[in-house]
Amino acid sequence: MSSEPVVFLPGMMCDARLFAPQITALSPDMAVTVAPITGGDRIEEIASDLLDVLPRRFALAGLSMGGIVAMEILRRAPDRVTRLALMDTNALAETPQSATAYEPFIIKLRTGAVAAAAQMLLRPEYLASGPRRAEVMAEVVRMAEAIGPEVIIRQTRALQRRRDYQAVLRRCQVPVLVLCGEEDGLTPVKRHRFMADLIPYANLVVVPGAGHLPVLEQPETTTAALRGWLRQPLVLQRRVDA
Repeated sequence: MSSEPVVFLPGMMCDARLFAPQITALSPDMAVTVAPITGGDRIEEIASDLLDVLPRRFALAGLSMGGIVAMEILRRAPDRVTRLALMDTNALAETPQSATAYEPFIIKLRTGAVAAAAQMLLRPEYLASGPRRAEVMAEVVRMAEAIGPEVIIRQTRALQRRRDYQAVLRRCQVPVLVLCGEEDGLTPVKRHRFMADLIPYANLVVVPGAGHLPVLEQPETTTAALRGWLRQPLVLQRRVDA
């Protein structure tokens, strides 16, 4: 198992509760921390501020917006990231059309209707169908309300202005886990397959019975994939595709 500390980066609107099952499972064996992505108006600023306080070297796992911040940290300080997990995220920049699509969400947040805004952004169909969907959605709403509308608006603006990370991933020389819920309607499996194909040392894991938040929807399967990633040797053979 990896000896370096593990740093989790949550998605937009989320805090450490997003990774509660993984913290519980992994913390007996290693140092685990969750770093907030709530400061700064740009992805670059968020990453820079985190690098000031994170350990000298660390394993980095980010989900959704947390994955985007993780890619920026890798771009800025590749020598400090020992391994990388990208979960339900997106390496591409926003298009003008997709950036504009956030505006109704921001308007809703400005009215103070955080719960309604959260459900507007994370639609039910972005999570796997089944009895856990309502439970997971309720937890997202609680996290969003704790973070507050002003911070979430800043996070949204940062997402709208984010850069493209394809070149960063092509240069990545550490073990990478690319993980996605099979039913993720927000960042679908094909996008993760595309990311995995860019990265020299990537392993793609698709989690059945999960959507955009497999860490909560299928925590045992997700944690098992993370354990496998943490067990990988730091010196790897380049993947050879069949």
